[in-house]
Amino acid sequence: MAMANEGWKSELTARLSRVMPEPEASLCLPLIEEIRALKAEGGAVVVAHNYQVPQITAGVADFTGDSLAMARYAATTEAPTIVVCGVRFMAETTRLLCPTRRVLLPAIDAGCSLADSVTAEGVRALRERYPGVPIVAYVNTTAAVKAEVDICCTSANAVEIVESLQAPRVIMLPDRYLASYVATRVACEIIPWAGACEVHERFSAEDIAPFRNSDVVVLAHPECPEDVQAAANFVGSTTAMSDYLIRTRPARALLLTECSMADNITVAHPGIRFERPCNLCPHMKRITLERVRDSLRDGTTQIVIDASIAERARLPLDRMLALRT
Repeated sequence: MAMANEGWKSELTARLSRVMPEPEASLCLPLIEEIRALKAEGGAVVVAHNYQVPQITAGVADFTGDSLAMARYAATTEAPTIVVCGVRFMAETTRLLCPTRRVLLPAIDAGCSLADSVTAEGVRALRERYPGVPIVAYVNTTAAVKAEVDICCTSANAVEIVESLQAPRVIMLPDRYLASYVATRVACEIIPWAGACEVHERFSAEDIAPFRNSDVVVLAHPECPEDVQAAANFVGSTTAMSDYLIRTRPARALLLTECSMADNITVAHPGIRFERPCNLCPHMKRITLERVRDSLRDGTTQIVIDASIAERARLPLDRMLALRT
């Protein structure tokens, strides 16, 4: 048993050493081992977003992906406790798809600038202003907002969701850049909400300029401004970007998204050299190994959604999932 333990420790240290000094990677091991023991003791599952640090994604997560994929994976398990290493709207989405489980968010204060840019009251005001116009909410919204809309979407399926509505006009919220991206790919009129992600909005075409006429492949998230999307070689969701890189294996790449995503791809698939810039999400970085340990040990960071809101918020998610886009 001791040899087996040493085996996973050596393997994990080697993987983490691709993105940090080996002594730093080794220092994480006792805490990671403690978390793994707590998971086993409580039958817990840990899901992590692509923007979490490798110590979490490689060290303690059972699944890593985008916000919806995290929730869908959790729903396929029988774990009584699900720990969401992400921000609050992600934990809420997991709770909506796993209503009978205990869902823990290690940093209960981990918000999201994009999700916080729209409120349920704002959606109701849109209903009054545009009667009869369907409203599509990005999954990057609170449960209270989801409860007021017709259907949800992800950055990967937004175009297909809008097209499925077969409406002449569609309201999209809360990200104006994702709305702009969709508007160039559908025949109907898109009415955007004016929200934005503080991580992706900071990128500009000037960030790409030094890499033009080189072998660097530039990938941008559709939450980036229009000039960034236009200058990129590829635009897609975090999952789409990861799949693209794994499939094409460019020698050098520039990921215009949160910094940890490049680190996670490096840990899992070495061989691609990632250039900078990238931007850190301060909300995602509230999740730490210490907080994951404390959450599992104490169980005091549970996500609870009012039953009347949860029932209505689950409907637009179910409608999206029923389309199987």
